Amino acid sequence: MNVKRADRQHSVIQSNTSAVGRLPRKAVVWLGCLAILLAEICFYISTIYIRWARMEVDVDPAFFVFFRFVLGFLVVCGVLLIKRRDLKPRRYDLLAGRAIFNCMAVFCFYKAVAVTSLAEGNILNMTYPVFLAVASWFVLKEQRDGVAIAMVAVAVAGIWMILAPEQMTPNINNLWGLASGITAAFAILCLNISRRFHDTETILFYMFGLGSVIMFGLFHNRIFWPNPAEFYYLFWCGGFGVVGQYLLTLGYRYVTAVEGGVLSSSRILMAAVLGPWIALDPPLTVTGWIGAGLILTANVVLAVRKSRKLTS
Repeated sequence: MNVKRADRQHSVIQSNTSAVGRLPRKAVVWLGCLAILLAEICFYISTIYIRWARMEVDVDPAFFVFFRFVLGFLVVCGVLLIKRRDLKPRRYDLLAGRAIFNCMAVFCFYKAVAVTSLAEGNILNMTYPVFLAVASWFVLKEQRDGVAIAMVAVAVAGIWMILAPEQMTPNINNLWGLASGITAAFAILCLNISRRFHDTETILFYMFGLGSVIMFGLFHNRIFWPNPAEFYYLFWCGGFGVVGQYLLTLGYRYVTAVEGGVLSSSRILMAAVLGPWIALDPPLTVTGWIGAGLILTANVVLAVRKSRKLTS
């Protein structure tokens, strides 16, 4: 009964977006896929500004996260005023879960980009489908899948190749990227369930609002009034992050978590190819490239396999 009620609520939410509702189902799915792909591009660009900022200003990753959430909160409030819409929260547990885990994931992600490289931070952040598969093995017994666990082993091998490409001792700073992947898995899970009950603005309002409060409460000593140079990097990093978050939340209303996971994995290739050109990072080693390829392969296989199960 709960699933049926959630599906009915999801249908009501989707019917409110009349412009999209009049499009064919295939066109709606394509729009959702495009939104997620553009979201990943925006997330990647936001991390570029963190790397560039290191050359000119001294801004802590926590400040970047706080500014992104505050800016996002103001944007969502503006959208709500323009549309003259009220918030319609139905599941506070899902909204809070999405906000808390997203806050943790973004902070660890930005920290990873700041202390490692653009490629390593982005690639390790994209390990979240692997951790979702691990969680489902222990929590959802009916979804246990030997092939999925094999793909987890493949991804773990890829992770190790990135953590310690040329030596047996891993770079401890890369654990920030790994932590971002673990927490992002729970954030995406909360988002995928929450979209059945809430519209885009409701999810983002609570995510940005609670995220701002959490970041200020934990890192208020690293937050200050920025000068023009600092504001420049904060604004563009936060701006692309907010647009990406908006597109991601919108996209997951029209595609499954499986489709979204495959599309999101495209950031692995972006990070591996563009990092040395854009952020002047050292290029990935041969083992690093192999590791990125293994993680990408595991993500795609996990997504395709689950897609076949859903359609069978």
